[in-house]
Amino acid sequence: MGDNWYSGNAAEDGQETRGWLLGHFRPENDVRHSTDAEVKWGIHEPGEARTEWASDADRTTMLLLVQGRFRLDLVDTSITLEKRGDYAVWGPGHEHKWEALTDAVVITVRWPTS
Repeated sequence: MGDNWYSGNAAEDGQETRGWLLGHFRPENDVRHSTDAEVKWGIHEPGEARTEWASDADRTTMLLLVQGRFRLDLVDTSITLEKRGDYAVWGPGHEHKWEALTDAVVITVRWPTS
C-alpha cells in the first residue's frame, strides 16, 4: 500500500469483511476508509440468498451485475438482473432481499456509510 493509494484483489481483500472493500470499517489511515460510501464485491453460488427482509433506513443502495443472474426483491417489486451491467437503485427505507439464480458476481455501493 502506498501513501495514498492501494491496489489489490476484491475477492481476497473482502474475505474478512463479507466482501466489503471500502467504507467506515477500514482503518482511518487506509485510503479505502470512507465515511461517504461503502463498496462490496459479492460472489454468490446458485441458490445463495438473503431470505430475511433487510432495510437501510438512512442509505441509498445500488446493485450492479457483473456476471450471472441475480434477483432482487423489494417489498413492492421483484427485479431480475440478467445482462452484464444491469443494475437497480433503491432509496432509504426500502426493505430488500435477494437470491443468486446462477453463479453471480455483483457490486454493491451504498451511501452514506453508517
